[in-house]
Amino acid sequence: MSTSTAAGALGAPVPVLSFSPVVLSVPGRPVDLQVRVSAPFTGTGLPVILLSHGHGPSNNLSSLNGYAPLANFWAAHGFVVVQPTHLTSRTLTDLVADAAGAPDFWRSRAEDMTHILDRLEVIENAVPQLAGRIDPAKVALAGHSLGGFTAALLLGAGLTDPDTGNLVHLLEPRIKAGVLLAPPGRGGDVFNGPMAEHWPVIGAVDFSTMTAPALVVTGDKDNPRHFTDMGPDWHADPYTLAPGPKTLLTLFDAEHGLGGIAGYDAAETTDENPGRVAALAQLTAAYLRTQLHPGDNAWQTTYEALTTGPNPAGRVESK
Repeated sequence: MSTSTAAGALGAPVPVLSFSPVVLSVPGRPVDLQVRVSAPFTGTGLPVILLSHGHGPSNNLSSLNGYAPLANFWAAHGFVVVQPTHLTSRTLTDLVADAAGAPDFWRSRAEDMTHILDRLEVIENAVPQLAGRIDPAKVALAGHSLGGFTAALLLGAGLTDPDTGNLVHLLEPRIKAGVLLAPPGRGGDVFNGPMAEHWPVIGAVDFSTMTAPALVVTGDKDNPRHFTDMGPDWHADPYTLAPGPKTLLTLFDAEHGLGGIAGYDAAETTDENPGRVAALAQLTAAYLRTQLHPGDNAWQTTYEALTTGPNPAGRVESK
């Protein structure tokens, strides 16, 4: 794979400003909503990526302090990245254990992103040297694992509330495109693993209404045996079962951590591979750049460079 060609499509990186926490008081939320903002030092009319963390075993990576390998790269290449600490974060366990919606906080996680968009100007003005530099009409969303579940809801997927049986739609129309990283798949008969009964909400999603453009990223060695015996293809369901326009990126030899995207040198990552993380950072940045700037050829140039040739990072298909 030609990383130099792919990097050229995105331009040279610039220094990054990272500011946290920006604290938003949200009525009814058991604790304030805290976010980290990472932004390029230069540029105006900057697009925004909302980044939804997963639910891993670390204390801090599942919070505004995680996913630096992606957040820093995206910011260095022209995006303003906003990372909330969702109520599922282990950093908040003692504070929210008895709060309404525990332990999965599926609705709150999605609502966090809406609160951020409602107060994007407040966030922009709270970060030094960022005021006036954001384009609020160019907003994308990325989420890993449980964050991919959150992203699916905001991109239009429906959900049958396990507690009430009611169908819920949390589509956020201000989000123009998304990236789902190792997301959960379907429910039904295939949702039969040992953890399925503890997380019924995961299997309650209907992808047929998820119409927004999205890149679904899976690892071909990511076996979700705790939820299903379907194998790695389960993570591709948000591509397989949703209408287009969708793109599926399958990373070769990748497991659930996709090489280690949740943090630098995270030893818990079962497939630590800095090259894979770098390729994924480039591919996701290129996809979102092209989605938010129609006519930009960053995506085609980048995926051709990184998924063809003698050592491809993965394979791409679209519909």
